[in-house]
Amino acid sequence: MAERVTEGRAMVRAMAPRLLSGRFAFRSVTDPADAARLLPEALASFREDEGLSLILPAAEGVPAFRQITLDVLSALDGVGLTAAVSAALAAHDIPCNVVAANNHDHVFVPDDRAEAALAVLLALSLGQDALAELE
Repeated sequence: MAERVTEGRAMVRAMAPRLLSGRFAFRSVTDPADAARLLPEALASFREDEGLSLILPAAEGVPAFRQITLDVLSALDGVGLTAAVSAALAAHDIPCNVVAANNHDHVFVPDDRAEAALAVLLALSLGQDALAELE
């Protein structure tokens, strides 16, 4: 297994953002029967006080998100990757939801902004300003 990257700038340079296929929706479930039925379909889950939060395949007509995986093997105790990614996207008015898993970080952005978000993150990883690419 490759060594985990912990230093912020190194994580950003090595993040290798990749837009995945599929459209996803975030949903909170409180009914145990619904949770049992939906959990096998879920890409991810997190238990919150308000219920079980699930990331599910998006149904037609539901606001959808696309997933950008950051392929750097980031350390869970690394500092700066999430801040750099969210700040770069915010500078271009692109909302994001970041999910940190054991090996990689996954950025969920609105479906209609996915290509722009990918361009911003690719430019960020190269140390460039993505504004010119989006105009």
